Amino acid sequence: MLEEIRIASLGVIESSTLELGPGLTVITGETGAGKTMIVTALGLLLGGRADAGAVRTGARSARVEGVVLAGAPGFAEAVEEAGGEVEDERVVLARNVSAEGRSRAYVGGASVPVSALAGVAEPLVAVHGQSDQHRLLQARAQREALDRFGGERIAALLTTYADVYHRLDAVERELDEVVTTARERAQEADLLRFGLGEVEAVSPEPGEDATLAAEESRLGFADTLRTAAEQAREALSSEQGDPDALATTSAARSLLDGVREHDAEAGELADRLAEITYLLSDLAADVASYAARIDTDPARLAAVSERRAALTALTRKYGDTIDEVLAWSERSATRLLDLDGTDERIEVLRAEQEVLRGERDAAAAALSEARTEAAGRLAEQVTAELTLLAMPHARLSVDVRPQGQFTASGADAVELMLAANTGSEPRPLSKGASGGELSRVMLALEVALAGTSPVPTFVFDEVDAGVGGAAAVEVGRRLAQLARSAQVLVVTHLPQVAAYADRHVVVEKSSDGSITSSGLTVLDDAQRERELSRMLAGLADSDTALAHARELLEVAQEARGS
Repeated sequence: MLEEIRIASLGVIESSTLELGPGLTVITGETGAGKTMIVTALGLLLGGRADAGAVRTGARSARVEGVVLAGAPGFAEAVEEAGGEVEDERVVLARNVSAEGRSRAYVGGASVPVSALAGVAEPLVAVHGQSDQHRLLQARAQREALDRFGGERIAALLTTYADVYHRLDAVERELDEVVTTARERAQEADLLRFGLGEVEAVSPEPGEDATLAAEESRLGFADTLRTAAEQAREALSSEQGDPDALATTSAARSLLDGVREHDAEAGELADRLAEITYLLSDLAADVASYAARIDTDPARLAAVSERRAALTALTRKYGDTIDEVLAWSERSATRLLDLDGTDERIEVLRAEQEVLRGERDAAAAALSEARTEAAGRLAEQVTAELTLLAMPHARLSVDVRPQGQFTASGADAVELMLAANTGSEPRPLSKGASGGELSRVMLALEVALAGTSPVPTFVFDEVDAGVGGAAAVEVGRRLAQLARSAQVLVVTHLPQVAAYADRHVVVEKSSDGSITSSGLTVLDDAQRERELSRMLAGLADSDTALAHARELLEVAQEARGS
């Protein structure tokens, strides 16, 4: 439940705080005073689109805060999941909108994306305005209202149906793709078979291209390599008695070894030279062995060159390296199995399609049956509500009929039909309801749906437009009835509705000659009489209007107490 709304620099409201409570709160005020800014503020708290034009002229940003009692199921958990905190069983939701249009959202003190704010706040408040009356004329909205009334049973059936529907859609799209591309798939299969045949004919080994490149280089420069190795061996350990590295190192070792007894450091250097001597001796032997192993083999060189040419032919087509060629071959073999199984796949998909169509038809029939049953109950309840809303002869019916095709929401067309008078035939709402009647139908629907909705707060923005007289009194009475089980906030221009409020807030406009601003004031009993008088006659101090206002309040008081 909303406990408080704080508004700063939003539209004509400079700074105001609206304290709320259980029951029915009405908001009234002169035209242009800023009543709709309350609904705009709520829209921002619910994650609605930010409009820089709503920021008060001259202000850098607008801010809206809402203090929420954390009693709704799952609300505290949603706040904590968003990173916010619940303090004293309350959570502060906030939204900032800059004059440049940038927006920031907060949940329980944590900065969050606007989508996160919407996810936390939207389950708390149901907002209904005149635009919702227009939406109620749409077939989708009427179907959704029926499904909502049907509760968990229809929700479960709709989930089952939607799952089958989407699985069938995926199967049919794949089947269509496989059938229509059969020729292309055959051509692709031929190309893959040709390529796999080329790779199989060569039978490359992983890394073979790099290995053969190294071997070809070694064979092509065998004489050069052998000459270099023999000269290196001669430089290390000469067989001709020429000066070499081993002899030079040995001589240096002997010189330092001869003075070891005079300086320990000289002995250490001699020991290191001894190690080098051993290493040079081993290295000279290894170089000699390397030189001996190098042979000129023209036949092997030709074979390697030929093999490399075959591998290069593959890397030009199927990959930069032989490893990539082998990876292509593996993927292509898998793809070829899929392509070669086209006929079998078509048979499998058609069999699956048939099974899923049967499941879809059964799920759609169960959903239609549940909707038809719920439609009768909804029609009965809404008709009873319309009687209480000064439409005693009106009858609402909910027509559930096949729509001729399957959609993600089922196979039904749902249409609300209204017979406004005795003897008249039911007609679609878009053709058979005036503005005032449509307002009352929507309110009656909301009252009927209230028991199926976990939303703790309802907001009605001038949904009583086009209603007057006795019908307006009944609208107020029914809103008060709804407020017994939920928090209800109503923006209204009708004194008959305002009289039923548990709390009456007026939006007052003032001006210093250059800037207009509005504030929110909770009225006491005397102020309520004056405001109702103004709404009745346009004169706050008219004796006749004041008397009428008192009468309205007395009637409303008696009705609330009954």
